[in-house]
Amino acid sequence: MEVEWLITLTNNSLFGTRPLTQDEKFQLRTLYLAFGQEEIDWLAEREAVTRHDVKAVEYLVRDRLSTLGLDRIAELTHFACTSEDINSLAYALTVKRAICEVWLPAYRGVIEKLRALALQHADAPMLARTHGQPATPTTMGKELGVFVWRLERVLAQLEKGEYLGKFSGATGTWSAHLAAEPRVAWPNLAREFVEALGLTFNPLTTQIESHDWQVELYDRVRHAGGILHNLATDVWTYISLGYFAQIPVAGATGSSTMPHKINPIRFENAEANLELSSALLSSLAQTLVTSRLQRDLTDSTTQRNIGVALGHSLLALDNLTRGLGEISLSRDVLLADLDANWEVLGEAIQTVVRAEVTAGRSSISDPYALLKELTRGRRVGPEDLAEFVRGLDIGEEAKQRLLELTPATYTGLAEQLTRSKL
Repeated sequence: MEVEWLITLTNNSLFGTRPLTQDEKFQLRTLYLAFGQEEIDWLAEREAVTRHDVKAVEYLVRDRLSTLGLDRIAELTHFACTSEDINSLAYALTVKRAICEVWLPAYRGVIEKLRALALQHADAPMLARTHGQPATPTTMGKELGVFVWRLERVLAQLEKGEYLGKFSGATGTWSAHLAAEPRVAWPNLAREFVEALGLTFNPLTTQIESHDWQVELYDRVRHAGGILHNLATDVWTYISLGYFAQIPVAGATGSSTMPHKINPIRFENAEANLELSSALLSSLAQTLVTSRLQRDLTDSTTQRNIGVALGHSLLALDNLTRGLGEISLSRDVLLADLDANWEVLGEAIQTVVRAEVTAGRSSISDPYALLKELTRGRRVGPEDLAEFVRGLDIGEEAKQRLLELTPATYTGLAEQLTRSKL
């Protein structure tokens, strides 16, 4: 930021300067393009004296200007800037790159892995378990598709997010700028400078950029993490039910004492990292939204943990991608589970009876109570239900539809929904 601001000032020939040559610009930009351990050590030594990180950076730039024979523009280093002018842009660029170049590709990778599984298993009937109890059947593909749908909504919000920066001086008023040169349209120059970096310009701030864009971003990443956490716990549960078998990995140990086990560690690891990430992202969002009066330094310490928060989330994304690639659907287990729970057809029967009553083809007074008495708290098999349906006071067409129904075929539009919406 310091280097690019110098180049911008000289490009505009301010204060009697001339634009730098292409070679001079290249040499100056090498300062950050080739930034490494030598510069880190140099800064650490100066910061031990200055007790101020950005001031140390300013001294580094001045030192390199002297080395390059550009002492004539040394006084334009950090010109009219407050530290937050530099830091707000540096953080915005860093976070934008972290999200757009690292985190979002990993997030999209989980979505695509999940989409492939959802489409592959769109037609795989499965007993639903609302409140943990046997419920109206669905398909595994549709349930995984719900997560795809949810994750893509947050993805759209993340892709539209802004990354803001300010460049307006000590209290956001361009006071020093105008004192030095009142004829320059400093807000316009600052906007051009910020937008040239691929960032959104914030024209109205205190000493700091208000961090609202960061609050929005971290809340969305945290929201995505919450959905992913839900995915991890659901897949873990499906594994525990035997719906998914884990594919053995050569040489891997599932348990130190029980050789038969393959522990669902990918999903457990994802859970833990998402919980840590969520805690940090929530703290970031809560802290960064507030700054006392025109400036305090709580944000400075807080922002040093952005990478930690995103790092835990990235670990979770990696584990989810790996975990989803190491499971295989046990369709036979799903079908056996369905066949052991014929009572879930009670919903279909009582709904059909109600329709028949409304159409004048039945005189049954309370269809729900009738089915509750038959199915609640007890197991019923196909023969029990068939006998019950044959004795119902309903039309023959409706009766035949019910007799042909099985738990495995009572999945409504689950397959069509999955294929049409994904």
